[in-house]
Amino acid sequence: MIVGTRGSQLALAQTKQVCQDLTKITGEQIDLEIIKTKGDKITTSQLYNMDSKGLFTKELDIALLDEEVDFTVHSFKDLPTELDEDLEIVAVPIRESPREVLISEKSWEELEPGSKLGTSSLRREAFCNHYEKDFELKPIRGNIETRINKVFESDLDATIMAEAGLKRLGLTENIKTVFPIDYITPPAGQGALAIITRKDSNKKKIISKLNDYTSMQEVFAEKKVLEELGVGCQWPIGSIAQMKDKKFNIYSILLTRDGEILKEQNETGSIKNAVELGKKIGKVFEDYV
Repeated sequence: MIVGTRGSQLALAQTKQVCQDLTKITGEQIDLEIIKTKGDKITTSQLYNMDSKGLFTKELDIALLDEEVDFTVHSFKDLPTELDEDLEIVAVPIRESPREVLISEKSWEELEPGSKLGTSSLRREAFCNHYEKDFELKPIRGNIETRINKVFESDLDATIMAEAGLKRLGLTENIKTVFPIDYITPPAGQGALAIITRKDSNKKKIISKLNDYTSMQEVFAEKKVLEELGVGCQWPIGSIAQMKDKKFNIYSILLTRDGEILKEQNETGSIKNAVELGKKIGKVFEDYV
């Protein structure tokens, strides 16, 4: 089998772990094909100022459709809300932490007004404004290691990142503060991976053995909120779904760029109805975007 992946250290770490887990099941060695995406080539623009649909996935989709690779591995949050009609997410392995973390020499409380915080996320910017931190927000792009280095080796005082990527790369010593999910709510799908194949692939059945049902239902529900709204990273939206006391709960928050909360919504029900719960929130949010 051949797997397609982006070439960043995080993408490679994620893909290699998936390959190891799959090899344990199949006994088959899997070859890696590194594919550069448009998002990898653009390093100067804010993502929310661009047409971000498929920015980090389109080239991998093409390789799949052209049968150059058998499957691809993505960070779930990078996926567009709609896949090509001939492709399918066949597995979401057990989700890593969805939480947001602060990278800085100072804690969140110690960062003073005027501190320079690097972010290219409209959602993170909105949360900083919501808590009236009065930071000087500076654009920052690059892989995880690059962004960490910019904090400790340039004039930036801090940045906010996903805990999952730092865990997967063994870089958690750089974390100063871990934010509760109800304080800075993560984007849909954060911490999860998506394994995609062609719908007609004869590898689907074996690859699907990597799927974790709960993780898949969580991220499908979260993505459904965005799908219902027809938006990606152009609006500050946080969504998190989790099993709580044997019930499936999804919480979403919609803010303005200035940090005003437009709407918060909680829905609880059966995990079998996870996507419908996400759709319900999306319907409510429609009146605010």
